[in-house]
Amino acid sequence: MGATAIRRHRLATRVWHWLNAVAVIVLIGSGLGISNAHPRLYWGRYGANFDHAWAQLPRFPAWLTIPASYNLAISRRWHLFFALVLAFSLLGYLFVSLLNRHIQRDLRLRRRDLAPAHIVADVRAHLDLRFHDPEAPGEYNVLQKLSYVAVIFVLLPLVILTGLALSPGMDAAWPWLLELFGGRQSARSLHFLAMAGLALFTVVHLTLVILAGVGNELRSMITGWWRVPE
Repeated sequence: MGATAIRRHRLATRVWHWLNAVAVIVLIGSGLGISNAHPRLYWGRYGANFDHAWAQLPRFPAWLTIPASYNLAISRRWHLFFALVLAFSLLGYLFVSLLNRHIQRDLRLRRRDLAPAHIVADVRAHLDLRFHDPEAPGEYNVLQKLSYVAVIFVLLPLVILTGLALSPGMDAAWPWLLELFGGRQSARSLHFLAMAGLALFTVVHLTLVILAGVGNELRSMITGWWRVPE
């Protein structure tokens, strides 16, 4: 591959990345279709048409929803199937990444990473469109670590657990889930907020991929090899 190419992503990371990408896109689209059926969010155990809602969501356009035409039953089928893809692929990724020490080696946040001066320097480097350390090009920078840790260990588990809390079958088997989130409507609100966080991450992630060089970034996530920019 040449002296300027490094092995950046292991097979497990690449497989999970693409499974997760498809699952998240379908889940967001089908979730917005489900939201159109009742675009109001509440806190607590109950919420209906005449109850006070903390948020009134817009009606999402057809080009954002799955399916494009409003169909609550089909949106739910897409949503439930890809929720399983999301949950089991995350479980498999975490298991393999602990075994091969990817999490401990690449995502562990050290004290120096969280030093204010270090974070400010990394933000400035991103604003200057410098996304890697020339002295250690294979390492993740602190903003990557923070965002990946937030997604893998906070947003994805939250969206999965709140999704389970919205299932009547799971509530019967695990009644503590609803108690954990303070009721079905609170779980629904948290589910939507976690989804919004994942959508924001996706937009920022794709923007940075474009700025860093689409071809190089795609090659690294398909083959594992990343060519170090000069």
